Amino acid sequence: MSDNKYLLEMIDICKQFPGVKALDNAQLKLRPGTVHALMGENGAGKSTLMKCLFGVYIEDGGEIFIEGKKVHFDNPRQALDNGVAMVHQELNQVLKRDIMDNIWLGRYPKNMGIVDQKTMFDETKKVFDELDIDVNPKMKIGRLSVSQRQMVEIAKAVSYNAKILVLDEPTSSLTQEEVEHLFKIINKLRDKGCGIIYISHKMEEILQISDEVTVMRDGKWVGTKPASELTTDKIIQMMVGRDLTNRFPPKTNKPGEVILEVKNLTATYQPSIQDVSLELKAGEILGVAGLVGSRRTELLETIFGIAHHSQGEIILHGKPVNNKDSRYAIKNGFALLTEERRATGIFGGMSIKFNSIIANLNHYAKAGVLNDKKMDGDTQWVIDSMNVKTPSAKTQIKSLSGGNQQKVIIGRWLLTDPEVLLLDEPTRGIDVGAKYEIYQLIIDLANKGKGVMVVSSEMPELLGICDRIAVMSNGRLAGVENTENLDQEKIMKLAAKYI
Repeated sequence: MSDNKYLLEMIDICKQFPGVKALDNAQLKLRPGTVHALMGENGAGKSTLMKCLFGVYIEDGGEIFIEGKKVHFDNPRQALDNGVAMVHQELNQVLKRDIMDNIWLGRYPKNMGIVDQKTMFDETKKVFDELDIDVNPKMKIGRLSVSQRQMVEIAKAVSYNAKILVLDEPTSSLTQEEVEHLFKIINKLRDKGCGIIYISHKMEEILQISDEVTVMRDGKWVGTKPASELTTDKIIQMMVGRDLTNRFPPKTNKPGEVILEVKNLTATYQPSIQDVSLELKAGEILGVAGLVGSRRTELLETIFGIAHHSQGEIILHGKPVNNKDSRYAIKNGFALLTEERRATGIFGGMSIKFNSIIANLNHYAKAGVLNDKKMDGDTQWVIDSMNVKTPSAKTQIKSLSGGNQQKVIIGRWLLTDPEVLLLDEPTRGIDVGAKYEIYQLIIDLANKGKGVMVVSSEMPELLGICDRIAVMSNGRLAGVENTENLDQEKIMKLAAKYI
């Protein structure tokens, strides 16, 4: 039975995939003119529930009501035509076309059968002005930053006169300034009576922007509460079903001798890293901090040989190594976990087995034949030792939660038996429970004598798990300090040193 005070009601929604019950009588009720946060660990069913609303998935059971009227969408176009829009975490845009084309694709305004460019420009500009988006509608969308591209997707939703807007992890790649602009847009839409469903793992953001919070766990509805009644600790308790008094595991690793020296490293292309020198010890977790554009990722890529250096040297165990490319780097004992997990980390359509063994194929080949038994054994080792939640080794990795995908990739690199692990944003887009497991894995690796470098945008994370932190500023090393001598303010001062 529907209640007219709600803009949207999703009641007892069920969805089954092979071997996985993704949604088990899940529910969500959205009031008009509110921001409703949807939270839960990776794999809790948040995105699946929203994809059922948006017509990407067809629910197996349950009912959906919009403004009291029962609806069912077989595809996203039907959802859009009924005032439901969704801005996905992974933006699907035609990068070589201009912004107007991306907004009006499939529904171009026409005059006597010909696309009306003027109307298209005027209508786009009108929406942009309404949302304080200052970009030229005729620009190629591929030239925009991630945050600008995201704003274009929100503008597209507004152009459909969406009553319900779903934002899936909208701030995972945004700076603080960009987040504030996004929040202004959200508040404008809320004031116009739009209902906004906001999926995020960032507790502080949730408490800042939301009116109500719904928490899911294992595909089920746990509870819905006013944001004003919640704290970070209460949300975590609802999400994981237990108190997480310590966000970080105890640090049991003991740094030993220096295993890696980076001396005066400068990358070939500009702008990039300049004259960076640092050391990494066996059993040490070395954090790499810095603002967006500080070239933290470029530092890891240059060490790993994806980016070439014009001067300087990389020394492992006292001997210079030449990481000409990633193959040489793997051979020399280096491993790199990339920042963009879906784009450059996983082979989405392939199995967990394929994703586990792909970096170590030479190890399984004998006389040109791959040893299937050995590959199966190593895949099972990855699943067991990394505590990967999956129906089987044959499951496509894209069907796993973000945290479980990340664990498979870490396991993949451990099979190559590296000396040095370079981890770029290892917990990005991962919930609080899975983060704890990743932190424990990192500490376990250090305990085994590995040298670990961790790039992270989350300063509490670096302060919580690292022994020392190197701070990058505009491509240069601004300083390296023991973690106990640092706080967030000191890190920010160093990060701004060369700007």
